[in-house]
Formats: sequence, structure tokens, C-alpha cells
Amino acid sequence: MGDWLTVVGIGEDGFKGLGKNARRALMGASRIVGGQRQLDLLPPCIGGERQLWPSPFSLAPVLESRGEPVCVLASGDPMFYGVGASLARHVPSAEMAIIPAPSSCALAAARLGWPLQEVTVVSLVARPLAALNAHLFSGVRLLLLSNDGSSPAAVAQLLCERGFGASRMTVLEHLGGDAERRIERSASEWGDAAVADLNVVAVECLADPGVTGLSRLAGLPDSAFRHDGQLTKRDVRAITLARLAPKPGELLWDVGAGSGSIGIEWMRAHPSCRAMAVEADEGRQQLIEHNRDALGVPGLQLIRGKAPQALNGLERPEAIFIGGGVTREGVFETCWDRLKPGGRLVANAVTLQSEVTLMHWREQYGGELTRIHVAQAQPLGEFDTWRQALPITLLELVKPLDA
Repeated sequence: MGDWLTVVGIGEDGFKGLGKNARRALMGASRIVGGQRQLDLLPPCIGGERQLWPSPFSLAPVLESRGEPVCVLASGDPMFYGVGASLARHVPSAEMAIIPAPSSCALAAARLGWPLQEVTVVSLVARPLAALNAHLFSGVRLLLLSNDGSSPAAVAQLLCERGFGASRMTVLEHLGGDAERRIERSASEWGDAAVADLNVVAVECLADPGVTGLSRLAGLPDSAFRHDGQLTKRDVRAITLARLAPKPGELLWDVGAGSGSIGIEWMRAHPSCRAMAVEADEGRQQLIEHNRDALGVPGLQLIRGKAPQALNGLERPEAIFIGGGVTREGVFETCWDRLKPGGRLVANAVTLQSEVTLMHWREQYGGELTRIHVAQAQPLGEFDTWRQALPITLLELVKPLDA
């Protein structure tokens, strides 16, 4: 069938900024699909039918025209947080040509003199602002793709609340066009500056005195989480996550999630890691919602209910942690059945009854049992002594590939 679909990246400089191949595709298209802003950049000589994306957004107008010469207009680089990536999941590469323009981040880096490979890019387009919390470290440079003109003020407020009010913010409007404009000031001084909807926010993170960012390695301080005592403590949490071994793109079930600490740290390990926190207690559900936002992983999915019933219909995971409900009938069996072949299951026990359950599972399914003892030095009169925390028994299993 050949290239019936061409995705053309267009910048603020409009049609005049396009290359020969992009112009030729637009001139020959029977239909051109895009947003109103992109379509308005085309001159009258482009004769193809112009069609707006539907609301709510759908790829149907393009996919239903398969075989016709169709052009899709996108801002900048269509494969960088753009519609090109969505279309590529439905249209074979042999049937689609993509002609990118410089992305807004490439233009912003050029204006600022920032090496793009050393910058962290975060999209705020239809995404929770809380995702920014995972990237706040002094000295880090961020490029933020704004949702609209209100995004810079919201970013400034969040930076101040998190102890990064001294950070330098640069807002770049209408990059590459005649209306390009630059606004600079610190987050604490930002105020209510009027900003165009089309903007990129550049942030040079600078922590206020005494503020330190949280490591992305497993084992955050217990004080980083709100909890009611149902928290996998720091040292045990680090060991547990090492056994769960998060890898990019994998899904974790955190069963009996408590405050959500295991699922949250799993997701902080890599931006593409996903987690579902299964919790029946309403108070702890609220703690999970607070902690996931405060620690920058608002995408953690909260499953409200009690295992094993709440596990029905969930996407199969690559890893499962059972932190609560070890002795509840059917929890392990359901988890083991739903775990993908080659996946990891880790369960922790603190009571004698739950420890016996882990030993029973090991007899049936194999695996490795580990006893964890943690003691901390605490005052005893004029001296110090070791205060032993309750020992934790950990069972680690790997599901056979042929299971």
C-alpha cells in the first residue's frame, strides 16, 4: 500500500518553515487532520479537506481513511510526546512517513545553551503536576511541557512548597515563531505573570538551605511516608525491593499495601515501572493517595478492596509483594496463579502464624526463606544498647517459565 499516511511536524514558523518533502505531502493530500492551531498555519493553496481532531480525541478520522493520501499535522516532533507515537501503535511503519520539525525541547535547549542529553524532560500535558516531585534535586535542569498558560504558576507554587523556591524558572513562549518571548525569575518571585498557553518551562533546581532531595534508590527514610504504623520499615523495604528487582516497564502488585511504600518505591526505580496498590482500609487508602503524590508517582493505581477478591480482573504482573493478608485464604494461590511466568513473588511475615504459612508455601513451591534482624542503638541510662526490632521472615519465589 505504501505511505498513505504522512505525519508532518510543523513549528510556529508555519508552512514557510517546512521542507520540500513536507510541502509535497501536504499538496498531495486529499485530507489533512490536525488541531485548529496547526490547520490555521496552512496557506489557501493547500487544497486537501481540512479536518479537526474530534472531541474527545480519537484516531478514528485517520484510521478510517486508510489507503487515501492523508496528512496529519503535529506540533514540532510528532514522535516526542506527540500524535505520531499514538499512530505508530496502529499503523505499520511501511505505511506511514514521519517528517519531524524541531521539538519545543530542542528549541528551548538551543535558546538556553543547555546540552539536551543532560536535561530531564517532564510532560505536564493532561498529566498530574505531582509527577514533578520525583525530579526535584538541587542542580538538576528540567524542561517541562506545559499543559496551558496556568502551568508556570502552578510549577512555581509546587517548587516553593517543596523547598525549591530559589530555583530559577525560564518560560519560553511560542518558540520558533514571530511572537516568541522569554520570561525569567525565581520560583518564589513568580507571582501571577501572564503566560501564553503555548509555552515550555525551564527550571534550574536549587534547594532552599537545609532541604535535601530524596534518593531514587530503594530504602527511603520512614519519615518520607505518612503511615499509621503499617509500614514496611526502611531496611526491610530496601531488602524487599532488591528481591522484587524492578525492571523498566514491569508491573507490580502490592497486596495489602498499607501506606503504599513498596509500590511507590518500585515506581520511583524507573519512569516506566507501574504498580497497583491493593488496600481494603479506607484510612490507609488516603495515606497511599497522599504518599504517591508527595513522592512523585501519581500514576500508582489504587485498588480499593480486600484480596483475593480485589485481584479479579487485574492485569497480570511481573512481580507481586504480599505485605498484608499472608494468612488469608486464597491470597497466595490467586497471586501465584496470576503471576506471569518468570515473575517474582516476595512475601513478608512478622507473626508466628504468617511465618508458618510461608514455610508451607516453600514446601509446596520452593523458593528461598530469609530471616531479617535489625537492631538500632538507643540510650539506656548513661549508655547505649541495641534495641531489636521484630524479626521479619521473607519468602522469595520465582515462577517457572513453563508454569
